[in-house]
This record gives sequence, C-alpha cells and structure tokens, in this order.
Amino acid sequence: MGRLIFLLEEPSMAALLQGLLPRLFPGLRFLCVPHEGKDDLDNSIRRTLRDWRTPGDRFVVVRDNDGVDCIAVKDTLRQFCRDGRRKDTLIRIVCQELESWYLGDPDAMAAAFGDQRLMNIRNRARYRNPDALPKPSTHIERLVSGYRKIAGARSMANHLSRDNNRSHSFAVFLAGIERLMNS
Repeated sequence: MGRLIFLLEEPSMAALLQGLLPRLFPGLRFLCVPHEGKDDLDNSIRRTLRDWRTPGDRFVVVRDNDGVDCIAVKDTLRQFCRDGRRKDTLIRIVCQELESWYLGDPDAMAAAFGDQRLMNIRNRARYRNPDALPKPSTHIERLVSGYRKIAGARSMANHLSRDNNRSHSFAVFLAGIERLMNS
C-alpha cells in the first residue's frame, strides 16, 4: 500500500493528525494536505485527485459539517471525487467541528491542557453527545483559558483515546482509516 493522503479543511486538522496517527497507527505512511477552509478544500479536490500520480496512494477527505446537513455535504464531496476521477477516496465528516472529538474525551482534555477539572465535563448532560453540540469550539474556548486551535490540536494529539472517546464521528474516522490500511 502507498500512503494515505489526507485532504483537510484546515491546518488544525493537520496538526492533530500528524501527532495522533503515528500513535494510534504505528507504521502508517501518510501525508496531510491542509487547506484554508471549506472553499479552498472544495476547490482543490477535483484537481488534486485528477493530477495525483503516485501509484498506490489513496485519499481521505476530512471536513467539518458545521451544523449543515451531513448527507448533503458528503454527496457534494463524492461528486468532487468523481469529477477528479477517483472512486477510492474515503470521505469523513467531523460532526460538528474538530473540537467535538476533544469534548468526547474529557480525560485527554485534562491531560492536554493541564486542568484536571476538565474531567468533570463527562458528568454534564450537554457533553454526553459531543457531536450534537453546535459550535464545539466555543465550548472549548470557555473551558480552556487561552485556547488556540493549532496548539490545542497538537496537545490533544498526544492524548486522544480510541477507547474512551464519546464522539461517534471520531470512532467512524478511525474505523475508516483502519479499513483502508487493511484493504
């Protein structure tokens, strides 16, 4: 198998995956290609997929849904992939934002941000389903003093757990990578 090429909506996704993937998938060969937002990602997918020439490389497109219809977003991304002449591309939607994955693992947040009180959010009803929270980044900003997206992603990469995370979209993301690695 070649590498997994991650086409990402934003640099913070790359910061997270560059630390997380080697820890959870030792030996995985990958490249993160961050974009500057949804429009930049959407505009580059067709061209990148069509023009990529490295045999054996496969693609994973990762994008937040930010409160819009996940099915519609995924259908649009599928069309971009077909236009790029690639049918082997995995598309993963982060519900709602990358920070949902963080809120799904309070122990990881406590370790990453050095605040044991963050473990207590697991007992709050609003954080039981982190993928359903609108604008999870605003919750993180309230919970973590001085939060910055890229630095936060780097810190969380060292602590996020596959087994203790309540974010369904995080579990689906990891299962998709595992499936690609084993195919």
